[in-house]
Amino acid sequence: MTPAESPETTGNGDTKGTSVIVNAIAVLRTFTPDEPLLGVTEIANRVGLHKSTVSRILATFEQEHLVERDPETRRFRLGLGLIAVAGPLLAELEERRVAYPVLRELTEQTGETSALMVWNGAESMCVEQIASHHQIKHATPLGARYTDAMSASVQVFLSAEPAERVRTLLRSGAISYPGLDDAGLDGYQIKLKDVAARGWAINYGESSIDEVGVAAPVYDHRGDVVAAVLISAPRFRVSRERLQGLGEACAAAAGKITTRLGGRAPRSADQHSAD
Repeated sequence: MTPAESPETTGNGDTKGTSVIVNAIAVLRTFTPDEPLLGVTEIANRVGLHKSTVSRILATFEQEHLVERDPETRRFRLGLGLIAVAGPLLAELEERRVAYPVLRELTEQTGETSALMVWNGAESMCVEQIASHHQIKHATPLGARYTDAMSASVQVFLSAEPAERVRTLLRSGAISYPGLDDAGLDGYQIKLKDVAARGWAINYGESSIDEVGVAAPVYDHRGDVVAAVLISAPRFRVSRERLQGLGEACAAAAGKITTRLGGRAPRSADQHSAD
């Protein structure tokens, strides 16, 4: 159901209040790194609301500095007030604090962008990034969300999920996998098992033809995946031979963060059988 389709009133007014909040969140989510500046009409068309409703929402956001108006175009962008809202959460993320020096080291070592990703149950989200020094690079902006099944970080997180949960996410479309059928689903779950066994995931131009991504899991003290380290790079700069080195560097960085968090990687079936 789109925001505009939400019921407006009930006997106690609770649904109407919920609808207003849903609409407001929908407006905020229209702003992206690719399109940071949007006009009222553009936003209204994307969220399915009347322009007057969007204008009221934006006026309230502007008062609270959650959005601001570009002085030249009069279009809106996200405002610095959002940092005040998100700041306490980001400061509380121990994974982010611990990961920062490791990510800097990883970017210096590889020359490519590195990022820390977390999982919200259906999306991989960026909470820290160190950009490549190259003029041509692939960035993972703070707050960027990934739901493509072939995204390296999504593969990492899904490899730690129960098989039935993976099937539910793919079949519902929450995680996108175009042309998915039963055979494709079985093949994808085999791919996730390979990711878990190897220790890092590969996206060699599968979700975006020009981009390569590798990602590796970060574990907590229970052996649960709590984050993923991601390296993203232009495909033209990454040969198949170099891909192996990036994967190993990514896994090593994830291992450092795991250790600094007091975490441990779970022992694989292969390790058990070797004992």
